[in-house]
Amino acid sequence: MQLVIVESPAKAKTIEKYLGKDFKVLASYGHVRDLPPKDGSVRPDEDFAMDWELYRDKQSRFKEIADAAKKADRLVLATDPDREGEAISWHVRELLQKRKALPAKVDRVTFNAITKGAVTDAMGRPRELDGDLIDAYLARRALDYLFGFTLSPVLWRKLPGAKSAGRVQSVALRLVAEREREIEAFVADEYWSIVAKLQQDGTEFDARLVKYDGKKLDKLSLGEKGIAHEAKAKVENAPFTIEDIETKPLKRNPAPPFTTSTMQQEAARKLGFSASHTMRLAQSLYEAGAITYMRTDGVQMDGSAISACRKAIAERYSGHYMPEKPRHYSTKAKNAQEAHEAIRPTDFRKDRAGSGDEAKLYDLIFKRAMASQMAAASLERTTVTLRDPAGLHELRATGQVVKFPGFLAVYQEGRDDSDDEEDGLLPVMAKGDTPAKRAVEANQHFTQPPPRFSEASLVKRLEELGIGRPSTYASTIQTLRDRNYVRMEKNRFFAEESGRLLTAFLERFFPQYVAYDYTAGLEDELDEVSGGREQWKKLLDAFWRDFKPKTDEVMEQKPSEVTEVLDEYLSDYLFPPREDGKDPRTCPLCEKEDREGGRLALRGGRYGAFVACANYPECKFTRRFAQPGGEDGEPAEDEVMGNDPETGLPVERKSGRFGPYVQLGEGKEAKRASIPKDLDDFDLEWALKLLSLPRIVGAHPETGKEIEAAIGRYGPYLRHDGKYAKLSSTRDVFETGMNAAVSLLAEAANRKGGGRQKAEPIKMLGAHPTSGGEMKVMPGRYGPYVTDGTTNATIPKDMKPENVTEAQAAELIDARAAKGPPKKKAKKKAPAKKKAPAKKKATAKKKPAAKTKAGAKPDAD
Repeated sequence: MQLVIVESPAKAKTIEKYLGKDFKVLASYGHVRDLPPKDGSVRPDEDFAMDWELYRDKQSRFKEIADAAKKADRLVLATDPDREGEAISWHVRELLQKRKALPAKVDRVTFNAITKGAVTDAMGRPRELDGDLIDAYLARRALDYLFGFTLSPVLWRKLPGAKSAGRVQSVALRLVAEREREIEAFVADEYWSIVAKLQQDGTEFDARLVKYDGKKLDKLSLGEKGIAHEAKAKVENAPFTIEDIETKPLKRNPAPPFTTSTMQQEAARKLGFSASHTMRLAQSLYEAGAITYMRTDGVQMDGSAISACRKAIAERYSGHYMPEKPRHYSTKAKNAQEAHEAIRPTDFRKDRAGSGDEAKLYDLIFKRAMASQMAAASLERTTVTLRDPAGLHELRATGQVVKFPGFLAVYQEGRDDSDDEEDGLLPVMAKGDTPAKRAVEANQHFTQPPPRFSEASLVKRLEELGIGRPSTYASTIQTLRDRNYVRMEKNRFFAEESGRLLTAFLERFFPQYVAYDYTAGLEDELDEVSGGREQWKKLLDAFWRDFKPKTDEVMEQKPSEVTEVLDEYLSDYLFPPREDGKDPRTCPLCEKEDREGGRLALRGGRYGAFVACANYPECKFTRRFAQPGGEDGEPAEDEVMGNDPETGLPVERKSGRFGPYVQLGEGKEAKRASIPKDLDDFDLEWALKLLSLPRIVGAHPETGKEIEAAIGRYGPYLRHDGKYAKLSSTRDVFETGMNAAVSLLAEAANRKGGGRQKAEPIKMLGAHPTSGGEMKVMPGRYGPYVTDGTTNATIPKDMKPENVTEAQAAELIDARAAKGPPKKKAKKKAPAKKKAPAKKKATAKKKPAAKTKAGAKPDAD
């Protein structure tokens, strides 16, 4: 018997069908062991010795592999064809050798696609494990461990609220934080454009003023309203004649097939998918045999695939759509060792694969690959120049026509943050024509700050800088989100307070290690290791020799000293100049009360950094770290909004560590209420409404008990008799009437199943391929599980429930069903006999049988 090891059960099932009865294919379910998350797992003083630990939830799975290996004549390590795949194979071999279960013959095989031809061909061409790739994995794993486990304790002690720092993650965060600073520092410039609305032979078109009073205009030439309207008047009063028509043919060539990076970018642009979601979908498509391996820097397709692609083009389109010779693309990847074939369909006869999001991604991959071998698009660009009789003013109109679509008939590459306008069609015109002038517009514009990063543009920027590798971008970005260093709004990254403070700390105390050139250089060195051109321990030694003393130096400083340095480093951001010219660090509360010594400075607290007054505890003014001069137009200084008409007490708007709030009265008796973010027109009336909460909607018609509307920690809500219902906005707290309140409470009660909340699915999946039952990911008492309504299967601990795909769910359910009904339930219920004395023996015997039938734990495995 020959034992084949792959990563996933879906891959194992597919490959086993191709190989036949003499082969047994088992899945490792990804990595089987890792460095324990504790000090000492990597020991630089012992020549970078490493301790590895088998994952707890992999104990039983690896025992199955070890038992099968003892009976096998040959072990075939068939994990993915990249560095991580090589590492998994190495770990499996090392563990089997340690357990004395390693077969006499051990081979390593790789294939770029899970098709019968690719798999059987790979089995006939085995090789040894690649020592250079394994060394590169060891170097990268040790480097990331030493960086994180040495720097993170420094953060915990010196920077309150910081959670962790990673080698690539910290640099990606710096990009987002720097963009935030650029946007805040940006000063908009006003400019105007003059556009004439013209008409020729019934067709309207626009012409822009490009020359005025004999001078060519650039973007900011017309910078004032007065000048713009003067120009508008002159264009309105002057006749314009076509002086020149220039037509240029253009050709556009298709983009190459996808790499990991370009796939992530296009899926983000066109489908709105996150990088991590894209990679999960691609993994499923790869394991199903639909596409080639999805972690690649290569842009060239295999020769046989190019032939199949050209054949598919010939079948679908006329001969004009296919170039005479196949197109060949060259890779720009720095690491040729890890550059594989581009991502493409395994069969160009199939233009559909998967369902839901998988089908959408496959469609993108299919069209991009097919378009890469199609003819160039032919376009014609026309530029029409119109001048007044004196030649002082000039209008220009442009149009673009697609003469032959070529590859554009299948696919057009998306662009990030492009402000280019698509050129419209122009009517047929000739030199000397005078198009009719319908109107002239003077349009005001303002220059825009650089756009915030989207997932696509951030991935693109990381790749341009040579930071990280495309296969790691998804996890890097996800870590930033999981740590709450960034947030996403309208598919754009915003730096959170904790992320900005962490970036400032690293830039000030560890500038080398968040420098773009340094991080990119380290990636190049790791590539040298994978290519066998550099020793991995030499790389680690050079890094550790500089990094460890630097962390020790910072660790010796007091937290107050660190905060003082950051206060000075962030001074321009935290304390921008005031319009009245006064010291921006002056405490507004002390200034108002004519108190001396009120100077603001950065402070560190249990929940992070904030700005406070030096006169504490006499003055308790505070504001959030990221609220230097007001956030979203809110004043940073405290203000009296007016007086409560009932009590006569002042209503003050204040800024605290946790955001803006309103206060009625002073001292311990003062009433306070946070200001929700969804109120755009906040004024005294709204302040009094918030301070009056909770609001009594009325008595419930059935129980007679009051229904209360209020705002809590998790947002606006209704409360009645110990039961709750969510409201969608702050306004609903004050506008929801009795009928709506009763209805919302009833709906909430129904969802909870009469008081006890019924479990809601974590994720809905498609129908099970065999049973037809709808598959769901459910929360369970003993952990998340998948079910098709008949069989429940526990989800492995190393698999996030929200990331489970349809294919994985089906595999888990099938594996559970194959084991048959639980056998241990009756044994666990046996002690019930002891509880029932002789007088009720019959009842005691029936009880366990009834529970076994009902299925005690729905997510049990």
